[in-house]
Amino acid sequence: MIDLREFSDKAEQDRCLGLIVTQNQKEVGRYLSEGPCRRNIYSASKSFTSAAVGIAVKEGLLALDEKLTDAFSEDLPDRVPDNLEKATVKDLLTMCLGQDKGFLMGEDRPYYTERDWVKLSLRQSFPYQPGTRFVYNNAGPYLAGVLVQRRAGCDLVHYLYPRLFEPLGMALPTWEADPLGRTFGAGGLFLTLGELHTFGTLYLQQGFWKGRQLISREWISESTRKQVDNGEEGYGYLFWRGKYDSFRADGKYEQYSIIFPEKNAVVTTVAESRRPRAVLTDVYDLIYPQL
Repeated sequence: MIDLREFSDKAEQDRCLGLIVTQNQKEVGRYLSEGPCRRNIYSASKSFTSAAVGIAVKEGLLALDEKLTDAFSEDLPDRVPDNLEKATVKDLLTMCLGQDKGFLMGEDRPYYTERDWVKLSLRQSFPYQPGTRFVYNNAGPYLAGVLVQRRAGCDLVHYLYPRLFEPLGMALPTWEADPLGRTFGAGGLFLTLGELHTFGTLYLQQGFWKGRQLISREWISESTRKQVDNGEEGYGYLFWRGKYDSFRADGKYEQYSIIFPEKNAVVTTVAESRRPRAVLTDVYDLIYPQL
C-alpha cells in the first residue's frame, strides 16, 4: 500500500473528496472524506462520449472523415463558412473545430433562448481552418454525442448502457440533456468515484473487460495518444495527455481518472477544488513517485 498521509493532509486544503489508486489490478490506496455518491464529473464526461464515438465507428454508424456538412446537412446556416465546409467528425474530438472561443460552456447554457443547440453551434463563427488551432470548446463533443444519438436512434445514455455501463457493473446513470432532450455529451454525467475509476481501469486494459472487448484496442490507442498540440502534453480524442506518458479523463473542479500505462496504474479523484490543477499536482508529486 502507498503512504497517503501527506496526500490526505493536502486533500482538505485542496478540497479533494476522494481518491482511489490501483496498480497491477490491486487497490494500493484509498482516501475518502465522504461516503460514495454520484457526483457531476463535468468534462470528464467527454471521455465517455469519446468511447461512444469509438464504439459507433466500430459498428459502422459513422466515420471520422465524414464532413460535418453531410452529417448535419439539415442543421446548417443559410451561408456555410468555408472552414465549416472543411470540418470533419474528427475535428469534433480534438478541440480543433475551427471556432475561436468556447461555446455551450456551463455558465452560458442556462441563458440561451435558442432551444436547438445543434443549429446554434453551427451558426457560430469558424475563423480557423479545422485541425489547426486548439480552442477548448464544448460544441465539438456535444455535436459528436448528438451524431451518435441520431445514428443509433436513442440517447447517449441508453446507447452506452448495454455496451459500456452495464458490462462495467454500473446502473443507468443520469446525464445532462439539452433543451430538446438530447444527451449533452460535453458534460453533466453523474458517477461515483468508483464508477469513474472503473472506466479508467477499462482504458488501462485496452478496452477489455471480463472476457469482452468493449472498446476496440485500436480506438483506445488512437483516442488517448497525442493528436494535437495544446501547449501542454497534448490532446487526443476528448482525452488529455499528461506527465509521465499518462492520459486522463478530466473534469471541472478536478474530477480525474488518470491512467499511467508504464506503471500499470490508475488514479481517480473527485473533488470540489477551486485551485486549478492543485489535486492533479498532488497526484503527480505525492502519488506517482510511490507507484
